[in-house]
Formats: sequence, structure tokens, C-alpha cells
Amino acid sequence: MLGKSTMSDSGAVLPWLVIRQDDNGSRYRVGRYATQDEAQRTADKLDERGHKQLYWVERVGQTARP
Repeated sequence: MLGKSTMSDSGAVLPWLVIRQDDNGSRYRVGRYATQDEAQRTADKLDERGHKQLYWVERVGQTARP
């Protein structure tokens, strides 16, 4: 018998997050992505806008700050 199905485990299907932190320190999930490269490209595009927000990539279940 198998454990929890990876198809029903959303972390296994889209394990990479793009996180935004605004100048007040509030954090928001911008999106979920299948690959780290895809998430990083999105974060880079958002960061290029030049606003005060910070954008970074983290894996589901992993808490990291830039």
C-alpha cells in the first residue's frame, strides 16, 4: 500500500513559491510553480519593476527570507 498520493499533495505538484514582502513587512504568496527556474524567472520579472517590495523563491515547507 502506498502513502499519500503525490497528485493529491499540492506541495509535490507545485513545490516552488514566489513570495512578496512589502515595505511594511507583510508577506504574500504570489504564485506556485513546478520548477525552481520558473519561479525564479517570475520573481526576477517582478523585481525588475523597481518597487519597494522584495520577491524571492522558496520551496513549500521551507521558510527562508532573503
